[in-house]
Amino acid sequence: MTNTRFLLPKENKAAYQKIAELDQIGKSSSINEKLQELIKIYASQLNGCVFCIDMHSKDALDKGEKLQRVIGLTAWEEASFYTAEERAVLAFTKEVTLIQQGGVSDETYYELQKYYSEKAIGELLVLVGTINIYNRIGVTTRLQPKSE
Repeated sequence: MTNTRFLLPKENKAAYQKIAELDQIGKSSSINEKLQELIKIYASQLNGCVFCIDMHSKDALDKGEKLQRVIGLTAWEEASFYTAEERAVLAFTKEVTLIQQGGVSDETYYELQKYYSEKAIGELLVLVGTINIYNRIGVTTRLQPKSE
């Protein structure tokens, strides 16, 4: 186990507050709150951010998400318990998070358009982008969840 290097909210409060404002914009979007948490968990898994995985898994369960669906995110492409809409969002989340591997494909974007307007796709992009910022903070600073 590693120790946290530093806490960004303490060392650069103004910048962290701006990220939190962006997070609030995402939370107030038209995207279902359970789906928001699945996005945050999955991106955090892809980025290896243990703090965010822990926090958003708990948040998802508190919002009524099923444990099976939280645990199954690592293998969502093989799991039968995600809807076609959720699969489109998770594929988008993966491609935005791993943007250096070729960007967001036309196939993924067109599938997302079956379920979401351009405005809602923009909201999804803000959600994915924001959790990626938080993940980069968490991984870089080695932020750790509290042991239970």
